[in-house]
This record gives sequence, C-alpha cells and structure tokens, in this order.
Amino acid sequence: MDRKFKDKLIITAAITGSRILRDTTPYIPYTPEEIAGSALECWNAGASIVHIHVRDPETGLGTQDLELFRQVVEPLREETDVVINLTTSGIAARNLSFEDRLKSLELRPELASFDAGSINLGKGVFVNPPDFLDLAAETMKRLKVKPEIEVFDSGMIVTAVQMRNEGKLADPLFFEFVLGTPYGAPATPKSLVYLSEIVPENAIWSVTGIGRAHLPMSMMALAMGGHIRVGMEDHVFYKKGELAESNAQFVERIVRIAREYGRDIASPDEARGILEFQRERG
Repeated sequence: MDRKFKDKLIITAAITGSRILRDTTPYIPYTPEEIAGSALECWNAGASIVHIHVRDPETGLGTQDLELFRQVVEPLREETDVVINLTTSGIAARNLSFEDRLKSLELRPELASFDAGSINLGKGVFVNPPDFLDLAAETMKRLKVKPEIEVFDSGMIVTAVQMRNEGKLADPLFFEFVLGTPYGAPATPKSLVYLSEIVPENAIWSVTGIGRAHLPMSMMALAMGGHIRVGMEDHVFYKKGELAESNAQFVERIVRIAREYGRDIASPDEARGILEFQRERG
C-alpha cells in the first residue's frame, strides 16, 4: 500500500452508546431504525466506520440483544459499504455473562470493540478480566473479526501488546484512545502524544475526546497522522450550549476541516486496506 493511501483519514461515527438518555438530549438515536438511519447519514457524510450499540426499547439503556443488532446491521449491509463495528461492552446491562456480551459477534462484523482492561466508571466498575479478554480474542480470531482495542489508560496498551506477543491478537493492532472519562487518561496533548508513542510501530490508532474534549483531540489526531472518532456516544454538544441534532453534523465538520488541512478522507474500502482486514466483506 502506498504512503499516500495510508495517510488518509479514517472517520468513525459512534452512533448512540449505551447510557445517554433523552433527558440529556432528545436527538440521541434509540430504536434500530433510528440507529441505522443515523449510521447511513454518517456514511453519506464521509464516515468509513460506524460503531454500533443498541438500546433496550423499555429502558433506553444499552443491551446486547442480538435481534436488535440484526435490525441495524442488515439494512446497513444492504444499503452501504460502511465498515460495521459492533460493541461487546454490555456496560449498561448488568450481570451479563461473557457469552452474552459477545452475542453481537454472531453477525460477523468486520470490527468489534475490545476493551483491554477494567476501569472505574462513576460508582461502578467496567469489568474486563483476563478470562473475558481471552475469550473475546479467541472468538474474534475464529470469526475473523478485527478487534478495535479501546484504551482508557496506558496499561490497556500493555495488556494488548502482551496478548499480541502471546499470539492472541494479530498485527497490525488497531487502538481507539478514549480520553477524558472521569477515571481514565485525561484528554490532554501530553496524554495523546504519550499513548501514540507507546503503541507498536506498525499499529493504527484513532482517538475520541469525551465531552468538550472531542474537537481538540480530533485536531491533534488530524495533525499527528492518527484517525478520529466522533458521535453522540461520546459527546452531544456541537458547540458550547448547542446540542448536535445529528451524528452526521460531527462527521461533516471533521470532513470540512480535514479537507482544508489537506488530508484526504478514507473511503470504507480504503479503511479496510489501512486496517488490513483478514477477510472479504460480506
């Protein structure tokens, strides 16, 4: 792959997450139709990857219900060539078994989230113990699903690299730095530079800044040669005091800025090439 191709910017749109409710913003997608529709808009705007959670129709919180994932995935596969990245977090659904957390993998997405360690979140703990990570890595390898390694602090990079060294994860590793959570690495230039310097040399990385940090972190990634994730999972204000009315607004802004900067946007197929997927789309 030539250097110019590899330098293109991958934009990921994180559509809904699992915990932001409509008392925070009325624009957050809830239903499978709304989530798929928002993902379609983001693809049209320039996103090559969409990161998908689904919501329980009664509580509005995230769920790992396979049928709800199917109702999002199938229309996107029919209507787009977007790279589909399904969550395995189960963070809003309490007491899920490891197997239930991994149910979304039955749909054979090209990407799936791989949270490489446990972290405090508010009054609870987002639990990702070694036996879960081993099962997730084995399942993803068997189904040829590439892990999107979500990193909330530097120890998660160490964990992922160790798993790579043990043959559980394959190069090139794809890291998503999630910066600015209350108990994780701060969304600062020093954090982003440090994390980008300790990943393996051939790794690919992207960043999202939580809340007001999303635009500063995006601008740093643009200049540093990294990739960018935006969307209502991570931030709901388009600018101070103004709620975003769609996920596509965030994508459109990054596309405009990147083009002014002189960095081309990766198409979905170009993103597949940059990330070196191991199987054909289907």
